Parts: sequence; C-alpha cells; structure tokens
Amino acid sequence: VQLQASGGGLVQAGGSLRLSCASSGRTITGYNMGWFRQAPGKEREFVAAISWSGAMTSYGDSAKGRFTVARDNAKNTVNLQMNSLKPEDTAVYYCALNRARWPVVLGTTLTEYDYWGQGTKVTVSS
Repeated sequence: VQLQASGGGLVQAGGSLRLSCASSGRTITGYNMGWFRQAPGKEREFVAAISWSGAMTSYGDSAKGRFTVARDNAKNTVNLQMNSLKPEDTAVYYCALNRARWPVVLGTTLTEYDYWGQGTKVTVSS
C-alpha cells in the first residue's frame, strides 16, 4: 500500500487548505483512514479519522469545529478540509490506513494504523 498525501503549503492564519490522500496498490474501500500531524519537536498527534463506510468520523480536540474529513471510495482518496487555520496548525500532516477490513471500531491512535503516507507540510503564518 502506498499512500500519497498532498495539498499542503503556506497559508495565512484564518485561511483554508484541503489535503488529499491517494492510495495506490490497494483500494481504500473497507478500511478506516486517519490523519495525523507532527509539529517540529513534538510527537505525532491524531487529527481526524473516518470509518470505512464514512458513517463515523472522529476529530482531535484541535481539529473539532474547523476540520472536516471525507472519503471518496470511487476515487480511492480521503480528504481533510481545514478551515480557520492557526499558526499552531503548522505541521507535517500524514494520512494512514488501518489494515483491518470492515472494522467496527474507529481508531484514533498511531498504533491502530498500519500504513502511512510520506506527509505533506502545512505552514500557517500569523
């Protein structure tokens, strides 16, 4: 499985970005997907996750009310719409896939995800 995250860049505080994660080598149908981020000098943290059906989503505290995760199984992609960005959102954002097929639980921790993309850098200026 190869996950390719894209859409990062430089944006001013209050602006928006839309990140995309494309999967090659495996369909994302039936798999939970997650987004995590890692700021310089900090540990990787949970941002958002979406269940295989799209019916369940979960967000980290920093993302609630500002970010929206969605998936397009037909295009084999997962997107993260980020609005009202703040300088503290500056980080490398990673998408990840949980290899369990049709799981019941939506994971929100790093150890629950098995495949990771290379990350896309988001910089929010003040």
